[in-house]
Amino acid sequence: MASTLETIGLPHLPSLPVHVALYRDVQNAPFLRQQLISGNSDFEYAFIDASMVLSRAHVFSAIFRAVNDYLSERLKSRNVHSEIVFSFSPTNNIADSFRKFGISDSTKDLLVVKLSTSPEITHDSVAAHLAQSVEGSPMPFNDETLSEIADVAKIKKAYKLGALPSAPVGQVNGASNAEALRLENSVIGAIALRGAT
Repeated sequence: MASTLETIGLPHLPSLPVHVALYRDVQNAPFLRQQLISGNSDFEYAFIDASMVLSRAHVFSAIFRAVNDYLSERLKSRNVHSEIVFSFSPTNNIADSFRKFGISDSTKDLLVVKLSTSPEITHDSVAAHLAQSVEGSPMPFNDETLSEIADVAKIKKAYKLGALPSAPVGQVNGASNAEALRLENSVIGAIALRGAT
């Protein structure tokens, strides 16, 4: 299957394109995780367990938070890519955020984010490296696909939102779009508020 890598120019960050790819049925998560742990700079990506992602807006909120900290030289983790994973967390516990939101050996659905922090990082270079490195089925990065993957119960638990309805943005199990948006807004609000303390 052809690459479905999407390169996104965020309006407020035109000089830092963001490359995002989504994979299902990943077969080599232990290998990818080991590359991160060993500090292999060729694998400097944000590897996110896609079951913990509600929507594109959820992803962009975490990216914005991490890039803002990167540009302000306020990173709490090793680099901007680890900061993206950390930015999904509603708490300041880095290890816990990697356990909940980062890649694990059992990850089957994987969201990959790469920021163009240097001119050598292009759409083509990222697409080629991911095609070589990730053994999984590329999927479109859209709310519909994310809603099929999202484990809403796990997401609600991670964000301590047990009282909210259990519907991701892509409209699952007949929940209203208003309920889904309330859940998404609560998750995004938790990301935004973390740094306020």
